[in-house]
Amino acid sequence: MSKVRKVFICSNCGISSPKWMGRCTNCEAWNSFEEEVITRTPPAEERQAAWRDVDGVQAQPISIQDIQSGKTQRVATPDPELNRVLGGGIVPGSLVLIGGQPGIGKSTLLLQVALEAGIKVLYVSGEESEEQIKMRADRISRSNPNCYILTETNTTRILSHAKKLEPELLVIDSIQTLSSPFIESMPGGISQIRECAGELQRFAKETHIPVFLIGHITKDGTLAGPKLLEHIVDTVLQFEGDQNYIYRILRTLKNRFGSTDEMGIYEMQASGLRPVENPSELLLSQKEEELSGSAVAATMEGLRPMLIETQALVSRAVYGTPQRSATGFDLRRLGMLLAVLEKRCGFPLGQNDVFLNIAGGIRVDDPAIDLAIVSAILSSFTDVAVPDNVCFAGEIGLSGEVRAVNRIEQRIQEADRLGFETVFISKYNTKGLDKKRFKIRIATLSKIEELVQALFQ
Repeated sequence: MSKVRKVFICSNCGISSPKWMGRCTNCEAWNSFEEEVITRTPPAEERQAAWRDVDGVQAQPISIQDIQSGKTQRVATPDPELNRVLGGGIVPGSLVLIGGQPGIGKSTLLLQVALEAGIKVLYVSGEESEEQIKMRADRISRSNPNCYILTETNTTRILSHAKKLEPELLVIDSIQTLSSPFIESMPGGISQIRECAGELQRFAKETHIPVFLIGHITKDGTLAGPKLLEHIVDTVLQFEGDQNYIYRILRTLKNRFGSTDEMGIYEMQASGLRPVENPSELLLSQKEEELSGSAVAATMEGLRPMLIETQALVSRAVYGTPQRSATGFDLRRLGMLLAVLEKRCGFPLGQNDVFLNIAGGIRVDDPAIDLAIVSAILSSFTDVAVPDNVCFAGEIGLSGEVRAVNRIEQRIQEADRLGFETVFISKYNTKGLDKKRFKIRIATLSKIEELVQALFQ
């Protein structure tokens, strides 16, 4: 008879304990232990899954000199943004986890991939019926006769169907709804997610079939389940966006087969998600007249240059303590930039409210956006508009110096392509830079005081 026991499992590192502890002794996280009721069923020899062909063949150690190294073969999808984020396409046998808020479009994105890929796909849903998935497919007006739908939550039956069908891509929606017959606990529990992810990982590696997992997130914005889940998978993608904006952003948090600096942008439409190949034109607002408090920054997301608009509002504080608010930018870095402006340039910003916004609802962590943010703040403070044909690319140091940034040529080329006439950069970026290649005028700065003299005096 199976033995039932209760254990407490750390949701951060996955370690188990017979009693609850306020602080994990392994990862030192606070209040991370959750109670799990676990029933251990069959002995080890009965844990062979039904989808496996047990032939007694075991892996053997191989000398590293005998291993043939070669370029990883990838399967390109019709979605250029997904290919960019994955590093060039889907790697056979890889395990990819996509997380995001409810209703952000995770299921729609993977259903589009399944219907447009032109390959045999098995789409497994534990949350919706076949009719609901068909309704979504009709709404996005896409079809693929080789896309098969399966509504099942038992991992053994899912992998058995996958073994018989032999698809080229397996999609699981979602990992929190699956349950393994080898651990009898509630679906969505830490032990169930860990066991199901482990079975899917073994299936992907042994059959070389790529597996996409959809994962829910918690109120804190982290992926639900144990932190071990992110270590099991090969790639972790974060699908984010604001319900009030039409843009959706696909970021890479982990990628064993490529860079983690890439980002994909989608536009949510009634017919599904449309990849945005030129985000600069969408992230720049269209204005009929020059307005103060706005500046354009040349930033980079991975290998992709983008021009985005930064907006600032500076007003006198009327409620005592001045307010500092930033949307899409680090609030602590904003405080640092305000301190530099007050110390090095003499602007009394400590007595004013400062509100900062990155247009388009995206978040930017590139330090090269500092120069544009400072320009937008000074523009709002002095009520002097920055010309529409000017953009910025530079990092601000604590002593007020304008520091060099990476990939300056790509930033300048993007600004030149979009018709800007002047770009302000650090003079330390001019080493080895051929200015004759570009039609745009390149203005160099060494200190932040030079920016004030050039635009606001």
